[in-house]
Amino acid sequence: MDRADTSEEVGDHGPFGGRPWLSSYAPGVAPDLEVPAESLPEMLIRSALLHRDRVALDFFGAETTYTELAEQVSRAAEALRTLGVKPGDRVALILPNCPQHVVAFYAALRLGAVVVEHNPLYTAPELEHQLSDCGATFVVCWDKTAPVVDELRAKTAVQVILAVDLTSAVPLSMRLKLRLPIAKARTARAALTGPVPPGVLGWELASSSTGPLDPTHPQPRPEDVALLQYTGGTTGTPKGAILTHANLRANAAQGRAWMPGLKDGAETVYAVLPLFHAYGLTLCLTYSMSVGATLVLLPRFDLDLMFAAIRRRPPTFLPAVPPIYERLADAARERGVDLTSIRYAISGAMALPPAVVEKWESVTGGLLVEGYGMTETSPIALGNPAAPTRRPGTVGIPFPSTQIRIVDPDDQSHDLPIGVQGELLIKGPQVFAGYWNRPQDTAKALLHGGWVRTGDIAIADAAGFVRIVDRIKELIITGGFNVYPSEVEDVLREMPEIADVAVVGVRTPDDTGEEVVAAVVLAPGATVDPERVRAFARERLTGYKVPRRIEIVDELPHSLIGKVLRRRVRDRIEAVEAFDAD
Repeated sequence: MDRADTSEEVGDHGPFGGRPWLSSYAPGVAPDLEVPAESLPEMLIRSALLHRDRVALDFFGAETTYTELAEQVSRAAEALRTLGVKPGDRVALILPNCPQHVVAFYAALRLGAVVVEHNPLYTAPELEHQLSDCGATFVVCWDKTAPVVDELRAKTAVQVILAVDLTSAVPLSMRLKLRLPIAKARTARAALTGPVPPGVLGWELASSSTGPLDPTHPQPRPEDVALLQYTGGTTGTPKGAILTHANLRANAAQGRAWMPGLKDGAETVYAVLPLFHAYGLTLCLTYSMSVGATLVLLPRFDLDLMFAAIRRRPPTFLPAVPPIYERLADAARERGVDLTSIRYAISGAMALPPAVVEKWESVTGGLLVEGYGMTETSPIALGNPAAPTRRPGTVGIPFPSTQIRIVDPDDQSHDLPIGVQGELLIKGPQVFAGYWNRPQDTAKALLHGGWVRTGDIAIADAAGFVRIVDRIKELIITGGFNVYPSEVEDVLREMPEIADVAVVGVRTPDDTGEEVVAAVVLAPGATVDPERVRAFARERLTGYKVPRRIEIVDELPHSLIGKVLRRRVRDRIEAVEAFDAD
């Protein structure tokens, strides 16, 4: 066992060196963890030995036990080895949530290969950039994306493509219904699967036509690279964050320790978050498998799919994002669906409004806490305790074996006093190893001593509870003053006429600085005079923070997990301005 003890040098790092947050930990949560010195495939094998007959995966009711999952991973690993996958090769996964995603992930890792996760809804240019950047030679993809990937062979290093048919993993009764000669069945089938080009191999045939991998085949080491997870797409060109087996294993262990009320071999976790996203990957692909949970896989968030699954196999733990909790709670009330089996829920990726916490907990009787992290921290680093010490409105306190600092963004060696806004730095066993083939970006992000810059402006109280103020890169500088978009957005959301808002900085016509611009989506049936919005803001904000312009828009661009993409909002506004100028 490797003890992930980060207590050394604690006294040298400002007001949080003594880890004041430890007194707020839930009962039973240790300040430092002993993380098993094992790779992720070894972790899965251990769970399979401990929970042989327990259902590991549920996909529309089709069940896979832990013993069956381990066997499928072994056969898939042998198939990949036969096709030429070697240690260090990059294997791209372009898949929605499905059993094949879980199998392919662990099979590639078992060979010592590096998994590279991609969104199956990416456009050809987005995929081309990432496939070229990581140098992936093998791709396991949803058959509906296979034509796009096949076209990219000539532009990338891709040599072998294996296409996954989602319908092969659903129950037999569902497959038979999908083959019915009626329009509804044809539409449903077309949404799940599609034809593949010549020269693209079938995943199902390849992974089922071989024997198991030789058990003496060398296992990857904990320090080996396990995953390249692309990040930075909302603020610039995506970069591949390098995460080792040890990083991901540590974060799974931290998640397990943070929720002492969850029991090994007894929980049911819903994979509503996409597995190709760092948040969904850790909470579902690694954490859930590490504790012997049953993972219910949903290819997308859909209320009807969710409620059908809940009636079949009630969840006990739900990792998600605030919009999902709110929609699920409202719909459960309307339809009379019982959600009281969900004892614990953890929210991430965006701010969790206290009103959503209150609504969710009144419907479920369970606990909803907020966490914080980033791809570079595998991804979770802070969380609200699963205890009465939690503080809604904050992102909580550092996980076990994790430290924080609040520093001057322009001088990271200068720690700021408690209660002063600054850049949040994080240190712990979950911190990444750098960016793929980007030494300059790595040097900017990883500081001496293993501290990673988050790029987030934060404020922490004396107990170590952290509140995120905004992103450094999204900071607006107007007239020499700093404006944090989130602060302005929170004020404008108080107007009942406003359903959604994004505040951005747009270059002034004379190119001497930025002006604050708010893109606003109105509530259904609402009308509002832009000047009234500005007047509302003036009553609550200092003058320089009040938006100079209000742009009424039909919708705002969001990421797959619900974050407003401010960079795209700014680009759209600037594009319209350029068109008007021409």
